[in-house]
Amino acid sequence: MSQDQLIDKSSFEPAYLQLVTIIRQQIASGKFPGGAKLPSESQMCQTYELSPMTVRRAINLLVEQGLVFTAKGKGTFVKALDLTQSSFSLENLLGLLKRSGKNSVKLLGVKLIRADEKTAEKLALKPGTRIVYIERLIKRNGNPVILHKEYLIYDPRRPIVESEMEVTKLMGLLEGKGEVAFKKGCFVIEAALLEGVEAERLKVPEHFPAFRLEHTFYDFDDKPASWGWFLARGDHLFFTTEVGLWE
Repeated sequence: MSQDQLIDKSSFEPAYLQLVTIIRQQIASGKFPGGAKLPSESQMCQTYELSPMTVRRAINLLVEQGLVFTAKGKGTFVKALDLTQSSFSLENLLGLLKRSGKNSVKLLGVKLIRADEKTAEKLALKPGTRIVYIERLIKRNGNPVILHKEYLIYDPRRPIVESEMEVTKLMGLLEGKGEVAFKKGCFVIEAALLEGVEAERLKVPEHFPAFRLEHTFYDFDDKPASWGWFLARGDHLFFTTEVGLWE
């Protein structure tokens, strides 16, 4: 056994965390590929001169990290790659929305309108109810890349604040920072083709490929408070994910 696979009893790092690191390295190196069975707890106790409690704590942490699973009476096994468990972040969208030397937001319009049947259904309102409509254009290096349309519940007691007219609230939601009046949200991503006014505003030809990211945000009473969508040019927005063990 190599020196870097020994437990250093004099280290400030707990022994169970050292064992977790060793096993992670063994999985990453291919010593234990997906589906492989790890040595038994008793074997690990003997190999690394650790107590059963310490080994069990390390295994439990690896289970929590999603790297292994235990089968009663059979042992501990390395999880195989499971693409159905992969998740894509909105980090690229967040980068396009952030105000910087490259990015800018242009407010195209804010107005009170009457909710049509579809919007009323999305916001759980009666058709004809007054709502707030906001439209924004996000530019990068002076080029329009995202058109954002949003419908908000109208509260006559509460003025339309600047954060709602721009993207501050949306930024807080996407980053998980700041004070926002929403409890939860749902995103649906679809492929789309830009046509008509939308293509014109984003300065692309008709039928240009895009992503449509529809969003619905809910208040703390679990009622819809905002519904809208981003139309992002397909040559600027992309999604990435990582699967497996990355060191």
